[in-house]
Amino acid sequence: MKFKLATAGAFLAATALITQAAFAAAPDLPKTLAWSAYDVGSGGYNQAVAIGSAFKNKYGVNLRVIPGKNDVSRLLPLKAGRLDFVANGMGSYMAQEGLFEFGTEAWGPQPLRLLLTNISSQGLTVIVAADTGVKTIADLKGKRVAWVVGAPALNQNISALLTFANLTWDDVEKVEFGGYGASLSGIINDQVDVGFSVTVSGKAYELEKSPRGLVWPTIPKSDTAGWERVKAHAPYFVPVYATEGAGLSKDHGVDTSAYPYPILHTLVDRKDDEVYAMMQAMVDAYPDYKDAAPGANGWALENQNLEWVIPYHDGAIRFFKEKGLWTEAHQKHNDSLIKRQEVLAKAWKGLKADADPKEHMTAWQKARADALRTAGFDVAVESW
Repeated sequence: MKFKLATAGAFLAATALITQAAFAAAPDLPKTLAWSAYDVGSGGYNQAVAIGSAFKNKYGVNLRVIPGKNDVSRLLPLKAGRLDFVANGMGSYMAQEGLFEFGTEAWGPQPLRLLLTNISSQGLTVIVAADTGVKTIADLKGKRVAWVVGAPALNQNISALLTFANLTWDDVEKVEFGGYGASLSGIINDQVDVGFSVTVSGKAYELEKSPRGLVWPTIPKSDTAGWERVKAHAPYFVPVYATEGAGLSKDHGVDTSAYPYPILHTLVDRKDDEVYAMMQAMVDAYPDYKDAAPGANGWALENQNLEWVIPYHDGAIRFFKEKGLWTEAHQKHNDSLIKRQEVLAKAWKGLKADADPKEHMTAWQKARADALRTAGFDVAVESW
C-alpha cells in the first residue's frame, strides 16, 4: 500500500513538473488578464477570443474579454484601473486627443500607449446594404446612416469618409443606435442602410447572407483630392485594396479605406515589465491564433507601423529594440507624439471648469486648437 501511495505521489509530482515545464517558457503574465473589446460578433471581439484561447493553451493564462458597446464603455474600465489592456478602434485616438465624448469634464485627453496593432488585408469602411443600389460614396446621399451614441470614433470615421464625395451628415438621414452591434444589426433588419465596419466582422458576413445583401462602396486611391479631404478629418486613415472579409477574396477585392484595427493599448502608467510580457505573449503565440479568427493574421510583427498616431509604450519599445526593429527615426516620431500628449494635457489642466457642459466643450475646443497650433502641431479635428 505504501509503495502504491509512493508511486502515485511520484506520478502526481512528475505530472506537476511536466505541466510546470510546459508553461516554463511562458512570459511573466498574471494567471488572469482582462481586455475590453468591441461587441460580441465583431472582428475585434472574435480575434480577442482567439488570442485568449491561444494564451490558455500555450501559457495557462485566462484572458477575460469584456465586450463594450461603445468607445466610452470600452475605455472607462481602463481609466478606472479595472482591466489591463484594450483592443479598440479609433476611439482610442479620440480619447488621446480629447475629442467628442472625451472632451467632457469627466474625461479630457488620455495618455495612451500602444503595444501592437492589427494591419491586414481587411478594410475599415462604410458597410452598405446592397439593395440600396449604392456603388460609391457619392451614392450615400439621402441614405439612412447609423450614428452610434457614445462612439465618437465610429461617427467621425463616417464623417471623414463622407467628405470623400463632399458630403456631410446634412446630406444623409441620421439614425441613432445605442451600440455598435445594434447599428450593424439595424442594416440587416432594414432599420438603416449604412454603418461602419471592419470587413471581417461577424455582422458583415450576416449581412452578406441576408436578403438585403452587402456592398462595400469604392474609395479609389487615385482620387487624391478625395483622400486629402478624408485625411484632413481623420489622419489615421489610409487607402487599401481589401481582399479579406465578407464578399471579398483575393480575386474580388475593393479599393477602400482602413486603419489598424484592433489596436492593443494601455495607459502610460502600466509597468514596463507587464507590457513587455504581453508583447512576448502576443508575438510568441501568433502562430496559434493567426488563423483562428478572420483578420487575426494582421497582428504579425512584420506588419507593425512604428510611426503612427499614438505613441508606443516603453515596454513595447524595449521589445522592438530587442528584435532590431526600433530606429532613431521611430524614437523621434514617438517623442513627438508624447510631446503632443503633453501639450494637450497642459491645455486641459489650464482650462477652468465650467458648470455648463456646453460652454466647457466650446472652451476646450478653442483651448485645444490654440495649444496645438502654438506648439506646431496639426489640429486635425478643430470643432465638433
